[in-house]
Order: sequence, then structure tokens, then C-alpha cells
Amino acid sequence: MFLRNTESNYGAVTIVIHWLMALLIIGLFALGLYMTGLDYYHPWYKKGPDLHRSLGVLMLLMLLLRLLWRSLNPIPRPLGRDPAWMHRVAAAVHGALYLLLLAIAVSGYLISTADGRGIPVFDLFILPAMLPPVEQMADRAGLVHQWLAYILMGLVALHALAALKHHFIDHDATLMRMLGRPAAMDGRFDIDTNTSKEMT
Repeated sequence: MFLRNTESNYGAVTIVIHWLMALLIIGLFALGLYMTGLDYYHPWYKKGPDLHRSLGVLMLLMLLLRLLWRSLNPIPRPLGRDPAWMHRVAAAVHGALYLLLLAIAVSGYLISTADGRGIPVFDLFILPAMLPPVEQMADRAGLVHQWLAYILMGLVALHALAALKHHFIDHDATLMRMLGRPAAMDGRFDIDTNTSKEMT
């Protein structure tokens, strides 16, 4: 497997970033839900938000890395025989995912720095607050953060269902090539990594 993308397959860097971000998205959402039910005396009452903020900063860095890497690599051609409008919808969903992740990161930053203090990131460094304390900013940004997270998870579920549709209904290599299996010339995945064979 190559590091960079080709016209037909994803490279190792894209694949690793994709799955690390998927784990971060699911983990951050689950941790966020978990934190809402904690009382003041729970050991994770402070530890949970600290970890959530640190992982959120990591997510933002991963997002910026992904966008940079995407700009430097070809985007593999769509597989399957979906009509053009479905490809446009898929592209719109991808764009919406990136915008939502950015908006969620910004709203999370506003929540965490509403009191004028920076964000400790894994106790390695502090991300400084850029704005002075603003009244009710944490509450307003928190509401935006919450609803954008729900919308994000809805789009993530749609994205996953589309990948499963390609795999189990269309029988093409859309899902498999994001798992590192090269796509054959006909859009199916290679049985042998050295030769392109049609899947039977």
C-alpha cells in the first residue's frame, strides 16, 4: 500500500486519518453524553471534561491535517453505478461533515474559554483563550455544541449506511478500499493484492 492516494485507491495516510477521526468522533460523542449525567462528587466530574477538551483539540488538529492532505492528493474516483445526483449528495455530506466538525470545535473552544482561561491539552500545553470573558457565552455555545453534535452523528450514521449499501447491495469496493484493500479495474476489490481479479 502506498502512502499517497491514487486515482483508484486511498493511500495509507488517508486511511489511518479516516479511522482515527472516526474513533475520535464516536468517543467524543459518547464521552459527552456520559458527562451530562455526572454529579459533582463523581471522580469523572472534572476528569471527563478535561479529557473531552483535550480530545477535541486533537480532533481539530486531525481535521486540519486531513484537509491539508486531501488538498495534496488526488481523490479516488467514485465506484459503483450510482447516478450523478447521488455522487453530488455524497460530496455534499462530506463537506457538511467537515463544516460540522469545525463548528463543533469552535463552539467547544468558546465553552471552555468563556471564563477567560485557556484549555490544558493532555497536561502538555495550554491553548490560550482568544476572547475576554463574555456573559452567557458558555450557555449559548453549549447549546450550539450539543445540537451540532447530534446533527453530526446523524450524518455519520448516513455515511456509514451508504458505505454498507455499497458493500452489501452494490458489491463494489467503496468500503473495502477504505480498509486498505485495493479496488480492481471493475470497481470490485482485489482478491489477490498482486493482481486485479474479478470477485466471484
